[in-house]
Amino acid sequence: MQQALQNMRVVDLTQVLAGPYCTMVLGDLGADVIKVEKYPDGDDTRTMRPFVNNESYCYMMVNRNKRGIRLNIKEEAGRAILYDLVKTADVFIENFRPGTTRKLGIDFETLRAVNPGLIYCSISGYGQTGPYSHKGGFDIMAQGLSGIMSMTGEKGGRPVKSGIAIHDIAAGVTALYSILAAYVHKMKTGEGQYIDLSLVDSGLAWTVWEAAAYFGAGEVSGPNGSAHRVSAPYQGFRTKNGHILIGAANQKLWERFCQDVIDRPELMEDPRFLTNSDRIRHVDELEAIIQEIIIREESHYWLEKLDKAGIPSGPIYRYDETMNDPHIRAREMIIEYEHPVAGPIVNLGFPAKFSKTPGQVRRPAPYLGQHTREVLRELNYSEDAIRELEENHII
Repeated sequence: MQQALQNMRVVDLTQVLAGPYCTMVLGDLGADVIKVEKYPDGDDTRTMRPFVNNESYCYMMVNRNKRGIRLNIKEEAGRAILYDLVKTADVFIENFRPGTTRKLGIDFETLRAVNPGLIYCSISGYGQTGPYSHKGGFDIMAQGLSGIMSMTGEKGGRPVKSGIAIHDIAAGVTALYSILAAYVHKMKTGEGQYIDLSLVDSGLAWTVWEAAAYFGAGEVSGPNGSAHRVSAPYQGFRTKNGHILIGAANQKLWERFCQDVIDRPELMEDPRFLTNSDRIRHVDELEAIIQEIIIREESHYWLEKLDKAGIPSGPIYRYDETMNDPHIRAREMIIEYEHPVAGPIVNLGFPAKFSKTPGQVRRPAPYLGQHTREVLRELNYSEDAIRELEENHII
């Protein structure tokens, strides 16, 4: 089956999550991704539990559809192999700390001399410029600097890290669309270019409503629990046996909620709740009134009434409940395939459903160094040369 990126070749020197997530999606869409892992231990994610037959499940989750080689680029012979790979590539992506690539001889200027049409993407904690560019940074530091931790959690509580590595994934997604835009430019002009992006910038760009509050009204967003910053009622509520979400996010939905769901039409005439702006100003009082009603019945009772009234709503699941929801299964967001070492693997599916060029699992995540010989043969290295590289601990 044809895939959108089947003529793209990517040389991937990233590890852990942000870069590997980006290159996984490129691979899902058909790109030939060659993952270059450091010698001798490979991607740090390989040490992360849980393990199946000594293969890290974390590693396998974000490295499908890649060919893997192990390469010692600290040695000249290793860099020579990398240069040969770069000559064949459309995209080169790395997540070294700024300055490291120049020391290793794999910076943009050096590799552009090898391949003038190369798209070179750098992912770092803070970016290649600015007063913090020299610092190493992980997702949690980016959540702190972007302000996201300060606005996550319950009111009055201490700062809370997002439940997922939101800046890592934001950086991976930002790298993905940036590379695709640069690839379109390359197809038009033949020109490569350099892309500098950071975990901090990528996540900060997602704080849209919070930026509107700050720039438009000088308001500093704080933790708001599950409540929305500009709509009410639009949050989670506790039921008799769990929690649900209610999104009566406009005036018509609010009126339906009062009349058809909680049978409190008088709330529509309450001066505290006349408009959305009024409801936001009195959101704590509104929450208390609704919560006192919702706690009386079980989740399914309210979800059925909300659905009948046409009001967006839903459960608040544990992750195991999510994995077993019939809608998630019907959308093929859980897929299974075989790994040569770990055996049967369950992974997340493709969120975008293409009618012509869908995502595919063409190969599972590589075990360490799995495709080294294959790739070197493609680069016209002889068996004797490959054997010598192995003996010299280059591959």
